[in-house]
Amino acid sequence: MSKEPVFLFLGVYNDPDIAYDDLEVVHDLHSAKVIGTYDAGVAVKEADGTISLKRASSKHAAWTGVAAGAVVGILFPPSIIGMAAAGGATGGIIGHFSKALSRSDLKELGDVLDSGQAALIVVGRDKLGAELDKAGLRAQKRAEKQIEVDAGELDAELSTAASELDTQ
Repeated sequence: MSKEPVFLFLGVYNDPDIAYDDLEVVHDLHSAKVIGTYDAGVAVKEADGTISLKRASSKHAAWTGVAAGAVVGILFPPSIIGMAAAGGATGGIIGHFSKALSRSDLKELGDVLDSGQAALIVVGRDKLGAELDKAGLRAQKRAEKQIEVDAGELDAELSTAASELDTQ
């Protein structure tokens, strides 16, 4: 079991449209080979207070929006209801990330996300913060965490969850 760093970047926005624009910036950074393997999505607070992950995207065949969705599931447990259809593998990914983050990390990330209406969530193999800062993302608040995970196990769980989503 080899532990490798995975980086989690959260940017919080008062306007979901700006978060979607910054998601496009992340896509462009990957296309220009500035950042490598990543998974991203925009979490939006709906009028009824629920959190939904919209426009999830991935630039790694196994990730397909599942990693960003798992982060939403960790930070906003009520959002898991929408992910229940993804099957047991999604729960495994949530468990994988939650084991790697301390309670204080989870509280900090949750507090950052609670302060806005939308959040850009980027999970990647490369350190993301410096490159995203240089790209001029317009988040009002941001947080970045490095977590150590078993890379092979995580990739296997992500592949399984993506396969289950494809069959639904």
